[in-house]
Amino acid sequence: MPLPVRWLASAAEPLPSESAATLAQWWQNFNDPLLTALVSKALQSNTDVRSARAALQQSRALRDGRAASMGPGVNATASAQRSRSGGNDAADSFQAGFDASWEPDVFGSQRSTLNVAEADVQASQANLAQVQVSMAAEVAVAYIDLRGLQARLAIARSNLAAQMETLQIARWRAQAGLASSLDVEQAVSASEQTGAQIPSLLTSLAQDLSSLAVLTGQSQASLQSSLSADTARVGRVPQAFASLAVSFPAQTLRQRPDVSAAEHRVSAALARVAQADAARYPTFQISGSIGLRSLTLGALTNGASVAQTLLAGVSVPLFDGGAARDQVLAQEAALEQARVAYQGSVLLALKDVEDALVALQGNTERLIRLQTASGAAANADLLARQRYASGLIDFRTVLDTQRTLLSTQDGVETTRASLSGDHVRLYKALGGGWTPEAATAAP
Repeated sequence: MPLPVRWLASAAEPLPSESAATLAQWWQNFNDPLLTALVSKALQSNTDVRSARAALQQSRALRDGRAASMGPGVNATASAQRSRSGGNDAADSFQAGFDASWEPDVFGSQRSTLNVAEADVQASQANLAQVQVSMAAEVAVAYIDLRGLQARLAIARSNLAAQMETLQIARWRAQAGLASSLDVEQAVSASEQTGAQIPSLLTSLAQDLSSLAVLTGQSQASLQSSLSADTARVGRVPQAFASLAVSFPAQTLRQRPDVSAAEHRVSAALARVAQADAARYPTFQISGSIGLRSLTLGALTNGASVAQTLLAGVSVPLFDGGAARDQVLAQEAALEQARVAYQGSVLLALKDVEDALVALQGNTERLIRLQTASGAAANADLLARQRYASGLIDFRTVLDTQRTLLSTQDGVETTRASLSGDHVRLYKALGGGWTPEAATAAP
């Protein structure tokens, strides 16, 4: 299927110089050593990845077995017999020899079977790559979400501390007769609402930690130790280079593992059509044996008689009521289904990339505006508390500025995490996270 020259949702022209190798290690673009270590550990230890590797090994073994069966087969035989009839003395008989058989692949039936097995191997390799791509993306999203929750938790605690200071000021003013008890009750309500967010954030943080531990195949205690050791990055959401993700051309979609798997399924379906068509033609078989026969075991190498046989056979289908032809038609219909599925996978790949680019652009603009609003809200909160302490404004203004500050700061960190997640989803939509060479060498 033809691919677009440029992305509709991106104003920047893609750079053809970007290589698939750069896309394969996309998590390094976040410049977070711990994220890189977690993704690498997941690609090695995760149970889904290990299961996909075993499936690839199985398909390769079946392919190799199919290839080996196309050649001649040779068997060694040996037998010893002792028999007696009526009152006669017992008689011994010894035989040793070799049997060989071969079915010439005149009309390509065996070759088509081997092609099916080879296409299955390629599809299994693409499935392994798909698992790797999904695993890397899941680990990155979980890690980004965890860092975002840490940042939001710090913001909630900071705002709670500021609100507790405001509550203390309100109590002092109420004791001095400069404010009513209404101000105190409103300050208590606001601080408790902010404090109620902390347990929710801690719960989500623990759940993300548990998910990340399962994905990377390690205990939560070990993962928590690694996260705590990197104190400089606690609460810091990793950010990718914005210009890098959109610079990959649409041709990069050809390396998406699901697109590759769909292409190999077309190849397998095409080979099955050839296999079904070859079944309508004659088959040939050549077999023979050579051996020694004697009445004693020692005579096998002395004066034993040599027995030789050679047999050639042919089998021609004469009448099956049209079953063979119907089988060809069925495989042709399966081939058409595989072709349609391949086209659908390409269209879905294009949709995934465009959706990720739209989300990336939207969250980029949203983050810029929220950062501006957060700076203004911080200044407004500082001025409101100072003026309230001086008795220049009422307490409602202080509450409004504090709620606005908490909302904008929380929105900044949430959007920053969403923006990094959009980069991950874009890299995943482009098929990043694997290379054919790495998938081939993995088992």
